[in-house]
Amino acid sequence: MMKQHLEALKDSKYCPLWHDQDIRPETLPVLSTDTDCELLIVGGGFTGLWAALQAKERQPNADIILIEKTTISDGASGRNGGFLSSSLAHGETNTDHQFPGEADKLHQLGQQNLKEFIETLARYNIDARYEKVGETSIATDQESVDALRAIYESEKAKGEDVVWFNQDEMQAQVNSPTYLAGLWYRSGQDGVVDPARLCWGLKRVILELGVRIYEETPLTSLKKLGHDKMAVTCSDVMIIADKVLMATNAYRNPIGQARRSIIPVWDYQIATEPLSQAQLDSIGWHKSRHALSNHANMFHYYRFTKDNRITWGGGGAVRYYFNNGIDQSYADIPERFAQLSQEFFETFPQLKGVKFSHRWSGIIATSTRFCVVPGLAYDGRVAWAIGYTGLGVGASRFGARIGIELLGYEPSEILDMQFVKKKPIPWAPEPLRWIGVYLTHKALEKADANGGKRGLWLKFLDMLNLGFTC
Repeated sequence: MMKQHLEALKDSKYCPLWHDQDIRPETLPVLSTDTDCELLIVGGGFTGLWAALQAKERQPNADIILIEKTTISDGASGRNGGFLSSSLAHGETNTDHQFPGEADKLHQLGQQNLKEFIETLARYNIDARYEKVGETSIATDQESVDALRAIYESEKAKGEDVVWFNQDEMQAQVNSPTYLAGLWYRSGQDGVVDPARLCWGLKRVILELGVRIYEETPLTSLKKLGHDKMAVTCSDVMIIADKVLMATNAYRNPIGQARRSIIPVWDYQIATEPLSQAQLDSIGWHKSRHALSNHANMFHYYRFTKDNRITWGGGGAVRYYFNNGIDQSYADIPERFAQLSQEFFETFPQLKGVKFSHRWSGIIATSTRFCVVPGLAYDGRVAWAIGYTGLGVGASRFGARIGIELLGYEPSEILDMQFVKKKPIPWAPEPLRWIGVYLTHKALEKADANGGKRGLWLKFLDMLNLGFTC
């Protein structure tokens, strides 16, 4: 008999759950003639869309073109879990590690960014299915209990609105035999969205504001033209632009400095069919609907959708493939989804018999500083904002802000921060890159299995100021 976790996947559809909706907009025509513009944005994901919107809000008469290699929301922006966080630098530990002295400012900017994010949805009537459900981090071993408790005490002392759940309280919130404790971040506007609906809503708005969008229009070359122009070739046509924002994230960037700052890491997700009332009652989670993740290096992230499905991703299934592999042959690998399914039923054994309706994958742009990497080239005419390292749903709006400010759209004091000016450590060339990532992946898995105890390899990375922390 087929194992339960494989049986549950048997009839799943390889397609992001978010894409499988009747409201998906029609693909816009490709660019077919030479043209020019003031600002060219390359990439139709969150960063590119938010950049176009914010540039238009700051300078309504700006002539802006956005090109996308495939279709809006086809990349990582339409394939993530839809977790909306105010964090800009992947947590307090990483913030202090990478940008000493700027934690308070980045916290304030993150809160402001998320507030403006939510206000934008309301102002332009974007139905991204936002739910303000907060975030709960879960301990599944004693070491994680101790670590989360220490975080709770620290946050409470600073006046943050956090709630501690002991084992019984956590299991009353969400019934899983693996849960030992939990930390609920109750304050703020953190929550979840439908990422594809967010992309499609932003697409509609910027079109209404006069931005020209061309889909299925890949960039093939970027070069300087004269003293103050950039020439971008897209197959057989050319765009002459005053300024260019590269919003390509994990996909190939023509600027070497940007390209060396990130690597593409594949992440895999599955989604259940809508749960019955009996299934919902068996876990109890539908009452709070918190966005959940376990406190680990190789953590899972999971949430409810509006129609009461559970999406489940992360864990040990994430992978980097040799030489920045982004080929579609890595997209639908059965053992990755089998691992996710098995870990799902270990967490929720009472859901035995539930089926997965969708399975999909996407590419995370991972930087060595674990947050967005901005930059500027060609005498200030080309900027980029890439490398959100899995936390880009909210942070991409701020990354887009940095990108357009670097290009002169109402620049502010944020451009003087280390967060913007500090250059990331570039990734090593192959084969050292693959070896390093492989060893780190294995070391993180081993640390999780040993209650968080860091081995020699992770201690070596810590010594080099490359600490990998959950």
